[in-house]
Amino acid sequence: MIYKTFKDLHISQLGMGNMRLPVNADGSIDTEQAQRIIDYAFDHGVNYYDTAYVYHKGESESFLGNALRNRPRDRYFLATKFPGFLFTPGQNPKDIFEEQLRRCRTGYFDFYLMHNVNEKSIGTYTDEQLRLLDYFAGEQRNGRIRYLGFSSHGKPETLAKFADHHEWDFAQIQLNYLDWTLQDAKTQYEILTERRLPVIVMEPVRGGSLADLTPEANALLKAAEPERSIASWSFRWLTGLENVLVVLSGMSTLEQLKDNIATFDRPDPLTAEQEAVLMKACELFRNHFNVPCTACRYCCDDCPQQLNIPDLMNIYNSYSITPNVAIMQRMDRLRENERPANCIACGACTQHCPQSIDIPGIMAKLAEVMRTRS
Repeated sequence: MIYKTFKDLHISQLGMGNMRLPVNADGSIDTEQAQRIIDYAFDHGVNYYDTAYVYHKGESESFLGNALRNRPRDRYFLATKFPGFLFTPGQNPKDIFEEQLRRCRTGYFDFYLMHNVNEKSIGTYTDEQLRLLDYFAGEQRNGRIRYLGFSSHGKPETLAKFADHHEWDFAQIQLNYLDWTLQDAKTQYEILTERRLPVIVMEPVRGGSLADLTPEANALLKAAEPERSIASWSFRWLTGLENVLVVLSGMSTLEQLKDNIATFDRPDPLTAEQEAVLMKACELFRNHFNVPCTACRYCCDDCPQQLNIPDLMNIYNSYSITPNVAIMQRMDRLRENERPANCIACGACTQHCPQSIDIPGIMAKLAEVMRTRS
């Protein structure tokens, strides 16, 4: 396992994300399968575990606290996030923080983040009346937070503004070889690097999109490295960025975990020739790429129709890239209440989308695709 030094800590560069744990048919966490993943990760050197108050509809923190309960607390680093985007005047941040400590069965967090700072939420985090940052800075002084940072899905100018608003220890951004130019992640990385803020990476394979590209792009990468997975190219590209401290991966299966651990077994960044091959594959993929959905599921909770929006986005992208029999069958398997035609274009989803996707517009397009082929 590759380890990087941060302050006095030695942290595995592969971090375990807990937003995409295996689930049961009813959407609850499959604790038996998820426990196997956590145990395997811990036993194979992964020591950074990331969760958040809202992941898995509030289940993730409690699951992780229970999953790690028998592990020595000084053998792993625990990160979670404060949901300022849900916070309203009159609430007390202490209530949420204390609940998180109880859920995670811990007396402190190694890394604590202001969650999802963007153009809509930055006002809450910087509100002088709410004084959220004052409270968490106090908890850091009290030793219940070791290092304080934030995650951002905002524009570069928003990122820079918030980075300068407080003396942060680190920051977390969406970073991968596709978004390096598609969503200006290069500028965001440089903003943080200039401020000497170590980068925690989220969405390294873009919710799985970069684990399986178009057939042509996949073939290009497989020809160059037959024994490596498509996903491994994303991780190796990231390890070539000096200011990347941890790469979070939301691993849903043991197979994904084992493949990632093999990738992070030793430093092996891409050569110049390999990076050129990857950029060519990226261009092939991007030419077919339509919707930058990362399956974060922030859009789902307030949907009055209870649509599985990330799944429908995945169907739309898959159809756009390769309209094959398998994707047609996925459309056909949708029950009437699950179909995109049920979208009422209320806009509740777009208010929470970190990618600023026109979700109702995409639902209308997919509904038309399904209508014309029925």
